Amino acid sequence: MTRPHSLLPAALLSLVWLGSLTLGPASASAETPQEWLKKNLEGLVETYQQFHRTPELSFQEKETAAKLAEELKKVGAEVTIGVGKTGVVGVLKNGKGPTVLVRTDLDALPVVEATGLPYASRIMAEDVDGNPIGVMHACGHDIHITSQIAVARFLSEHKADWQGTVVFIGQPAEEIGGGAEAMLKDGLFQRFPRPDYGLAMHVDSSLPTGKIGYRAGYALANVDSVDITMRGRGGHGSAPHKTIDPIMQAAHLIVDLQTIISRENSPLEPAVITVGAIHGGTKHNIIGDTCHLKLTVRSYSPAVRQGLLAAIKRKAQAAAASAGAPEPSIEFSDATPALRNDERLVGRLVPVFAEAIGADNLVAVPQSMGGEDFSQYGLAGVPIFMFRVGSVDPLRMAEATSKGTPLPSLHSPRYFPDAPETLRTGITTMCIAVMDLLPPKAKPDSGS
Repeated sequence: MTRPHSLLPAALLSLVWLGSLTLGPASASAETPQEWLKKNLEGLVETYQQFHRTPELSFQEKETAAKLAEELKKVGAEVTIGVGKTGVVGVLKNGKGPTVLVRTDLDALPVVEATGLPYASRIMAEDVDGNPIGVMHACGHDIHITSQIAVARFLSEHKADWQGTVVFIGQPAEEIGGGAEAMLKDGLFQRFPRPDYGLAMHVDSSLPTGKIGYRAGYALANVDSVDITMRGRGGHGSAPHKTIDPIMQAAHLIVDLQTIISRENSPLEPAVITVGAIHGGTKHNIIGDTCHLKLTVRSYSPAVRQGLLAAIKRKAQAAAASAGAPEPSIEFSDATPALRNDERLVGRLVPVFAEAIGADNLVAVPQSMGGEDFSQYGLAGVPIFMFRVGSVDPLRMAEATSKGTPLPSLHSPRYFPDAPETLRTGITTMCIAVMDLLPPKAKPDSGS
């Protein structure tokens, strides 16, 4: 996640103005989410810790999904499991009205936890290559799941304050960019009420607790994974002239890939090509037959995206041809489209957030080159808004700043949210967002 920027007054004023065009009737709740949380937050923190202890990898979230399904059934939702392999759908109906989708992601990361927390994960699993690996909620999905459970409980207990349908989504495999697509292909919008709006939150490791980050329009990038296998002819390391060295090809390619960004892509168009892994050879004095590279590619516009992928293929083939090597293997996967927050929906809800938690707690955040497959619901025709929830205690953040020590980012084995306040802010804002989008119909005036 990106570092926070100060809230721009002009930007907030424009959103307030835009929101005034569509703002629904305010809820006259006898109990606010903040008041409800005073009684329920301690138990929710315990729920969060339980999810944190028991993470599961993408498309393996059977126990996580079962726990979420159980909680949604308790509040009276109609629950279906196994949607998109391990996804959960809970439909909570409360009269006629619009439909709002509220999504949480379920999966964790193949990371060995190093937080030292008393409730740290000690779960072990196997990665895609069959190697043993630790599993950790290093991206805050445990916060998201707990928040969804809390929102479902609050809405169930306060049905006089909203009217319509809430579709709670427990989505698998966000971390590999496949879960949303799997649920959509499994008939999500045909088998269940089609939403008029879609909402999601995401913890932010660079925002202090109590803050909400927002951005209208493009917020997160296109993400593509690329696997390239350079091929050669192996042999003895003392006689390289009798071989075709795939590691040398890979070395040339790694440098050449960056010229795509510096010489082929407009400097006004954001783009990233990162080689995250390179594997080749087995011994000091052996030149192997192959060398494997793993890339992540980030962009925003479809044209830039296609240009980057085509150039990567061309550069890999050129590196092989220059060495007289066989043509390389190039595979593209884990494609996630850029996330675009609906401008009118953001404009409607930001003023509501400001009223609930204070305008000084709203942060207009810049675009990020991170990715999120929540974008798939937007591409399917649903106006969506993903907002960010500050997750680091201000005192912890100030201490790190004073020492010049960077705080752990998302996906770090040392990242952890300060759960009570992160949950408080995330649950509050999601509750008021749903209630604003599903206002109860005014009772007719009986007259005198």
